[in-house]
Amino acid sequence: MTDVKNNSNLLFLREDQLYEGIELLFFAYRDFIAECDNILSTHGLGRAHHRAIYFIARNPNISITELLEILRITKQSLSRVLTDLADKKYIVNTQCQIDKRRRILKTTDKGRELEESLAKLHKDKLSHTYRKAGAEAVIGYRNVLLGIIDDKDHKRFKNR
Repeated sequence: MTDVKNNSNLLFLREDQLYEGIELLFFAYRDFIAECDNILSTHGLGRAHHRAIYFIARNPNISITELLEILRITKQSLSRVLTDLADKKYIVNTQCQIDKRRRILKTTDKGRELEESLAKLHKDKLSHTYRKAGAEAVIGYRNVLLGIIDDKDHKRFKNR
């Protein structure tokens, strides 16, 4: 259901509505990750570690090259993150048996446990918010997010 003050044609948003959308994204991101940030800090980890361990857990045996493509950070930055995660026994970094030049990443039991606890916070928040917003809003939200991300990443979400 649309609020009366926002009952304009959404194809022609006013500048203040666009700024509101930007601010909502900033505030939503801040609040979406706040609890995770607190947990991560107790482990001496930060947001870059969180993103890496999330995608490693969701994509077992992901190569470093594939992870770099997802995260779009420098090799140097990723190297620091992976070293931290490996030193703390959250991930293992092994040589690929098929292509010895490739390095393969996967979470350890300890890493899976951490990632699952962080993901649970996100899943709970999204579940609650999705139920409150309704099915039509969930579809619209997904479409907005797909519209924001690069086209080349859309293939990740085609069959979901």
